[in-house]
Amino acid sequence: MGVQEPNPKPSKRLYFIDIARSIAILLMLQGHFVDTTLADEFRDPHYLAYTIWSYIRQFTATIFLTVTGIVFTYLLLNQRSEGYFQNQRIRKGFKRVIELLFWGYFLQPNAFHVLQCIALGLLLIMLFYGLSLSIKWIPLPFFFLLGGSLIFLSNLYFGGLKSDFYWPENAPTYIQNLFHGPNSIFPITPYLGFTLIGAFLGSMLVGIKNKIHSWKFILPSVVVGAAFLFLAKPLFLYLHNIPSLSPFKLYFLNWIFLKLGMVLLVLSSLIAIEAYLLRNITPNLFLKIGQNTLSIFIIHVFILYGPIINYSIKKYYNHSISAFWITPAAIGFVLIFVLYVYLLDRFRPTISNVLKPVRSLTNRFFGIQD
Repeated sequence: MGVQEPNPKPSKRLYFIDIARSIAILLMLQGHFVDTTLADEFRDPHYLAYTIWSYIRQFTATIFLTVTGIVFTYLLLNQRSEGYFQNQRIRKGFKRVIELLFWGYFLQPNAFHVLQCIALGLLLIMLFYGLSLSIKWIPLPFFFLLGGSLIFLSNLYFGGLKSDFYWPENAPTYIQNLFHGPNSIFPITPYLGFTLIGAFLGSMLVGIKNKIHSWKFILPSVVVGAAFLFLAKPLFLYLHNIPSLSPFKLYFLNWIFLKLGMVLLVLSSLIAIEAYLLRNITPNLFLKIGQNTLSIFIIHVFILYGPIINYSIKKYYNHSISAFWITPAAIGFVLIFVLYVYLLDRFRPTISNVLKPVRSLTNRFFGIQD
């Protein structure tokens, strides 16, 4: 007997993406807070709670990077135009790149962090989109898949570099940080690959937008995700033990496939939840958290690390909170930003009017229609 599907109507907005972004940003908030404040004596893998927390935390950034690629590409391809710069999404994309680079280096001028990585990811997506308009015989998804795969493969080299060896040698530190430098928090090799794989998924979703909520899409995504998550490690260990392949150190790719597998499982699960459990979902506070990630990230950096202001949670509570108090403290920290989003939404018309002159000026500079 086949699985009977309720044929949910596809919504204009893919709410599972907002759900994923909300989950990712909330996990980031608690993850950064716990990592900053938890006392050293409780950072023990023998503690089950700490082990679970550490395992979940490793997927937060990759989910967010992948979803960023999905969202930007999906919106870009749904607003086609006759020319490249005539596409408003391209103009908004360049504006976003400048914003991300500005805030990234403003908050952490000596590091290459997630905002800079996302900025370059968006820039590369727009470059590949432009190439696809000129080289029409090569499908756009191929550019994204090839680009992401090559960046992941570069980890065969960069993954084997010693922590005190910086690449390119003799290059300025801000260049080295892009690849393998003293302050490479989210280097483009391999993290930018997740954004490009997200772009690949986003470009595929455009072509099957009416089938996204079908089990014919969800089940294969679950199978592929589970295969990546559970079979990648034994496969790469097996390949590594083959004498002719051992020098290539293919096991350096294991963690990449592990993260991709978790991303696919999370997204396919959220698609199923949206399609079959939240069929009448409407905009709400939880979804709006995922729609305000940049401002949340900026504010949390100031509160937690205190750049410029020199007052921060880290300054007063660095590695000092006990396991008993860390959970209520982390919940309280997260609730600050839930309240922020609530107030932001409530006073959005007033804030929008105050910022309208600045927004209009920047929009005119990038040729964006108000």
